[in-house]
Amino acid sequence: MQEFFNNNVQTLETYIMFKIKETVAKITPDLKAKDRAPISLAMGAPTQAPPKFVVDELKKALDIEGIHTYSTPRGEKFYLEAIAERMKSRFGVSLDPATEIFSLIGSKEGIANFVRLLINPTCEREEKDIIMIPDPGYASYKEFLKVSGGLAYPVPLTQENNYMPDMEEVLSKLESEGLSSKKVKALIINYPNNPLGATATKEYLKSVVDFCKKHNIILVSDAAYSEVYFKEELKPISIFEIDGAKDIAIEFYSFSKPYAMTGWRLGWVCGNKEIVGMFGKLKSTIDNGIFKALQKAGAEVLNSKEGDAYIKEANESFRKRQQIMVEGLRELGWKGFGVPDTTFYLWLPIPPRYKTSVEFTNDLMHKSGVVAVPGEAFGQYGEGFFRVSIVCSEDKIREVIRRMKEDGFYFN
Repeated sequence: MQEFFNNNVQTLETYIMFKIKETVAKITPDLKAKDRAPISLAMGAPTQAPPKFVVDELKKALDIEGIHTYSTPRGEKFYLEAIAERMKSRFGVSLDPATEIFSLIGSKEGIANFVRLLINPTCEREEKDIIMIPDPGYASYKEFLKVSGGLAYPVPLTQENNYMPDMEEVLSKLESEGLSSKKVKALIINYPNNPLGATATKEYLKSVVDFCKKHNIILVSDAAYSEVYFKEELKPISIFEIDGAKDIAIEFYSFSKPYAMTGWRLGWVCGNKEIVGMFGKLKSTIDNGIFKALQKAGAEVLNSKEGDAYIKEANESFRKRQQIMVEGLRELGWKGFGVPDTTFYLWLPIPPRYKTSVEFTNDLMHKSGVVAVPGEAFGQYGEGFFRVSIVCSEDKIREVIRRMKEDGFYFN
């Protein structure tokens, strides 16, 4: 049957989280038998319940007349206006709900479809349209490009460049490898970053905007983690706080991380009205919009005191868990790693006795039942590292440290 399938789709890899989940399911009986039931530090999403307020608003919305009929792909007027209000109050950014905002079935779906909007498929590498992506970065970016027939070009995020690379240097390297800068359609940035937890300064973001305008490249800001931060003075900003960004940029947002509404699949894209408008044409051929009751509940939580209180409480909980994890890792010999002020991730070097990140995370999983993600899953610059997520309970984090000590998982 292989001959029937799209050549690009045939090259896809199973999403790393699904592969890990499949492996864990197979070895769970053996792990339980030796008192090492799996503890996941791999999950890239909150595990707590969403705000009670938003659940109650959804229940009320279900009884609104006409709520169960088709929604417009752009999003209902009340939803778009709530987003505009949130962007103004949170970031000081003014957006036109009618032309500069479009609803999404989660930001992952939005970015995947946006890539399709830009890429002219071809099989010849030298002819492929290029989108530059962060490396290490969200594992799905590269796969989106595979499906679309484009080329993902890695933008190295390393300790050496403080996770804020010189984009002119990256573009020069691209050309030195025989690729044409004229084929670069877009640059994806992701601050706060998954898997690093790294953020960018306003000055750096200004340089990225200037770079994209100079080279006529669309700037795509993935702001999924913008509300997960631990210090008020360091809270992440929107790309549209940079002068001139709206000339060239769009930004993607999700309800999943700030409100633990992962299964609801709610988000939005905003920014340059021409880009948003063309994206809307594509989306309008694919779906009929989000269930209106979900939009209603989402609109209500965005600008509510209950929603803001939930975010604050969740972030304080993540900060405490991070502190427990960091203290435990230092007792195990991990030193000199960065402790981010955003996201619920830690990006850590593997012990020097291991050759690869996969070798280390497999050993940790099979011996101790501790499930982490190998750095190589996030790109070529991720090798030698692994990612842990601190969304499980404080007790489970303490259990992770106990097991690692008992099973000999010290850094040296």
